Order: sequence, then C-alpha cells, then structure tokens
Amino acid sequence: MRILLIEDDSMIGKAVRQGLSAAGFAVDWVTDGRAAELALGNGVYDLAILDLGLPKKDGMAILASLRALGNSMPVLIASARDTVKDRIGGLDAGADDYLLKPFDLDELVARVRALLRRHAGSGSPVLSHGTLMLDPLRKTVTRDGAPVDLSAREFAVLEALLQRPGAVLSREKLEESVYGWGQEVGSNAIEVHLHHLRKKLGGGLIKNVRGVGYRIADV
Repeated sequence: MRILLIEDDSMIGKAVRQGLSAAGFAVDWVTDGRAAELALGNGVYDLAILDLGLPKKDGMAILASLRALGNSMPVLIASARDTVKDRIGGLDAGADDYLLKPFDLDELVARVRALLRRHAGSGSPVLSHGTLMLDPLRKTVTRDGAPVDLSAREFAVLEALLQRPGAVLSREKLEESVYGWGQEVGSNAIEVHLHHLRKKLGGGLIKNVRGVGYRIADV
C-alpha cells in the first residue's frame, strides 16, 4: 500500500516515514502544499497523512481541493492544531481521521491500517481468501493453517491483490503499491514476485488477465 506523507517538519517526517516503511508501506514524502498537490494529482496513493500548517499552500486548502475533485482517498490529518474547532473543521472538510501532535507512532500506524480497512469495506485486519490468511499487522501468511515464508516484496504484492478481491491490477499499479520514490524497480520485478508467489501458494491463486493485469482467482 502506498502512502503520501505531507509534512514540513523534517524530524517528524523522517520518523514517520521510517515507521511506516518498517510497517510495510511504500511511503513518499513531500514538505509543502504545492508539491503535495502535484503528487496527489498522480492518483497512485491509497492514503495521505496531512499536516495543516504547510508552506506554499495550507493543508485545509489541499483537502478541500481533493474532495472537490471527487477523490475519496482516505486522509488522516496529523496536526498540532488542537482546538475542538480545528478538529471539527478538519473532519467536516472531508478528513477521515484527526490525530494531534505529538503522537505515538504505533497509534499512527494503527489508525492508518484502520482507515485502509474501512476504505476497502473490511472490518477485519486479516485478509482472507479461502484457506489463505494474510495478517498485515504481524506480517504473516498461512495456507491451510501452515505458515508460508514470503519476502517483503512478495508480501506487499499479495496484500495489494487481496485488498481488492476480484479487481484486475495492472503491473504498473502493483509497482505503485509496492515501491516508493527513488526505489529502483526492475522491468520484470513484479512478474518475478508473482512467479515466486505462485510457487509458494499454488499456480491457480493469481490469474493473469492478458493485456490488462493480474487478479486473485475466485474461491
């Protein structure tokens, strides 16, 4: 899952990016409102973490523009603006959650996971497909109750597919979900990860829709 972090404080931004990356997310980080708008225009993000007091363009204006365009991507405001009026204003403007600074990094990660589950229409933190179970929090995968050892990239590809059961995801979309800015992506990296997943989980799990992309097979 790919997250856009919009935060102008370098210490906070670095810590949050490291924490989210350690939790298995691909994270891109921008430090001003104009850069945030350009990044959001790409349409590649599953969630944004938004500071409000940004240079060049305020966070509330970014949120208003995003919602005016009909973009329903989850937005978590992380701000030092701590009055009830500020929190109500952010939520009424279209934010999905509001977290006050300073915050605990583990709580931020938990809120991000909850928002992504809600957006995907699932209340359970565990993703399942038949006897296949993927736990994003514990970073475990089991099939028929037996653990399956996956690399971090294989896990991220499988999670992206299980988050959207029935949907066909292009190779480019999978790359966007798994890799952040500045990370080198081989021309056939996704195909290699899918090949390894099929070897470990069975060839019938992931279907290739010729010319379009990949999807999880029907149960």
